[in-house]
Amino acid sequence: MALLEIQQVDKMFGDNHVVNNISISINQGEFFTLLGPSGCGKTTLLRMIAGFVTPDSGKILLDGKDITNLAPEDRPLHTIFQSYALFPHLTVFDNVAFPLKMAKWDKHKISAQVMELLEDVKLVQFVKRYPHELSGGQKQRVAIARSLVDRPKLLLLDEPLSALDARLRQHMHVELVKLQEETGVTFVYVTHDQQEALALSSRIALLNQGHIVQLDTPAVIYSKPKTHFVADFLGKCNLFEAEILAIKDNNLSLKVADCLEFDMAVDDASAFHVGQIGWYSIRPEKLKASNERPAENNVFIFTANVNGYYYYGDGTLYEFNLKNGVKFQLMLTNSKTTQAEFMKEESDVYVYFDPNAGNFLVE
Repeated sequence: MALLEIQQVDKMFGDNHVVNNISISINQGEFFTLLGPSGCGKTTLLRMIAGFVTPDSGKILLDGKDITNLAPEDRPLHTIFQSYALFPHLTVFDNVAFPLKMAKWDKHKISAQVMELLEDVKLVQFVKRYPHELSGGQKQRVAIARSLVDRPKLLLLDEPLSALDARLRQHMHVELVKLQEETGVTFVYVTHDQQEALALSSRIALLNQGHIVQLDTPAVIYSKPKTHFVADFLGKCNLFEAEILAIKDNNLSLKVADCLEFDMAVDDASAFHVGQIGWYSIRPEKLKASNERPAENNVFIFTANVNGYYYYGDGTLYEFNLKNGVKFQLMLTNSKTTQAEFMKEESDVYVYFDPNAGNFLVE
């Protein structure tokens, strides 16, 4: 049985259908992420799980118990917000110990449990400090420790790292995953940051306009997007208009960007028909480029014109033009020990890729 079950939950604010008939099952020990653009319904869904918003219809079950109408304080879960919500007049130790004191734990057990959590979040040396004496990252770790100290069944996190700088956020990604694995507490995490979702999650529910548009592991959602929206929202992606010219067995013959023709394999060709219009999606890192014609087999090769590039240190993102002016992007890693050599702008080069590395999308 799933730890958390969201069953056909609906929520309207006026005429706005914020959460539209959503059902999700989340297992014990998962790091589950609700991802999507602003206004997609992810925070409202989290607040319904927490008890701060009541669904118009549907049920929410935690460990088999219906908690749909329970008050927030009666739910065996905790929520971490962007603001941390630390008590300014309490030390780090007392902030973390607060839930245990409210539950009337024995003093010695409180001390042992708090120090264990502070060790996990690398804050033992700050036990006597007050929140105003801590950095943003340290405050965040205190908030996380306080939320985990009484081992709740579920921890809800509402964009908890959004106020931190990029480097500290990356550090906290590692810490969060370690803490989740060590404690075994199920995390439900809300973010609009695609890279954060990919780095942290065991599964992702991608929302748009109140609906779940795809729910799967990060690897599947990234490499096998189901719709144009998913491909475009999650990371960089080339999306070319495409038409099916022919179907043989489970192979589609495509005309892509009105100037490229190649075949690609699909799992079930019965879902498509000749003349169908859609998009061919392929990630920039799946494309390769060379000044000399490649000798590789099973790749589609064409020429394109270098329009410009962006150097990112570990990689270089190139922008190309097809012969009809359609633009696309290609990412090359800077893996050589020597200084990276860039392809000259306005030059024609060979671009090649495995057609099966992309996807044909009809939505």
